[in-house]
Amino acid sequence: MSNPTIHVARGIAATWRVARDVAERLPCGGVVALQGELGAGKTTFVQGLARALGIRRPVTSPTFTLVGEYAGTSLRLVHMDLYRLRTPDDLLATGFAEYAESGALVAVEWPERAAGLLPPDAVRVRIELTGDPRVRRIAVRFPVTERR
Repeated sequence: MSNPTIHVARGIAATWRVARDVAERLPCGGVVALQGELGAGKTTFVQGLARALGIRRPVTSPTFTLVGEYAGTSLRLVHMDLYRLRTPDDLLATGFAEYAESGALVAVEWPERAAGLLPPDAVRVRIELTGDPRVRRIAVRFPVTERR
C-alpha cells in the first residue's frame, strides 16, 4: 500500500470531489473500503462516487438492505454496508465475491467486518470527524499497483 493522501474536506461538495478523484483513478472498477465512525460521511463519499459515474438518482445507506446497485454511464456502482453482518460468511452470502469480480465499482462501508475477504488491491478510505461538524479528514490509500 502507498502512503495515504490526506484531504481536508470542508462540506459535502469537497467530499464529493475527493470521491470523484478516487473514481477517476479506477476506470475499470474495483473495491473501495470506507472506514469511519457512524456519521463520519461514508455514504456521502459514496454519493460522490455515484456522481462521478453519472448516477443521478439518490444514493442512500443500504444499512438494512445490505446492498444497493446503481447503473452509471461508464460503470455500475455497488454500495455495500456491512454494519449488520455478524460473520464473514454473511458477506459471502450477499454475493460479494461476484460483485468484486464483476468490473463494477464496489464501495464497502464497515470493511473491518469482512475479516480479510476484501481483495488486496482495494482502495482504503478513512473518514474522520474533526472539531468542526462540517469538516472531515479523509485519508485515501491506493495499492502500490493500481488497476488501470
